[in-house]
Amino acid sequence: MASHLSNIYGSEQDKVNCSFYLKIGACRHGERCSRKHIKPTFSQTFVIANMYQNPAHDPNCKLSEAELASYFETFYEDVFCELVKYGNLLEMHVCDNVGDHLIGNVYARYEWEDEAQIAVDAFNQRWYAGRPLFAELSPVTDFREACCRQNDMGECNRGGFCNFMHLKEPRSSLVRELHAQQRVERKLNPSARDQERAREMAEFGVAPVSKDHAMADPSDQDPEQLDDRQRNGKRRSSHHDRSF
Repeated sequence: MASHLSNIYGSEQDKVNCSFYLKIGACRHGERCSRKHIKPTFSQTFVIANMYQNPAHDPNCKLSEAELASYFETFYEDVFCELVKYGNLLEMHVCDNVGDHLIGNVYARYEWEDEAQIAVDAFNQRWYAGRPLFAELSPVTDFREACCRQNDMGECNRGGFCNFMHLKEPRSSLVRELHAQQRVERKLNPSARDQERAREMAEFGVAPVSKDHAMADPSDQDPEQLDDRQRNGKRRSSHHDRSF
């Protein structure tokens, strides 16, 4: 019996726990759901609900596609640069769904659970674009499972109202640049945990390698070769009406 319950936990066969909440960290039924939403007490992942306000959803929006893309990437960079202040950020994702439970959600996954908790506590005291932020730990551990596979193949017929994540993607080059900048900053200003890890690895004669960066990355340059903006961690651009 225990084995059976373990096998169906979080699946559609589980009549007690909400599979959507466990996979996606959100459910269209919210508090009215007939199944349990078990909120984690610790997690590497947290979510800021409805943070991104997509101007394309405004029927009076007159921005071009290029301007909308620039608007989003400025937002993405602004939030990413804030998130890395609280720990080693592994992933950041923004939902492009339009359902109330997913619209504009920002998900962040850190290397360590305590980093996510520190970020939750900090963001719950912050405002962005004139609106208070609401953050909480999320049960999402695998974004591949949380995302709509049909949408990834361009075949989802539910559009923005799909109950699986439709992610709004920035340019891959921007994501690589931001992660490279984070690695440089961590080298220049290592945390106590980074320093402890380096000491432990040195005892075994092994160079420290973060578990999210097991392979060398050509963008992981020497700090002296980076421009002033990257060395100082300054943002490329900002919109004063939307910043923290």
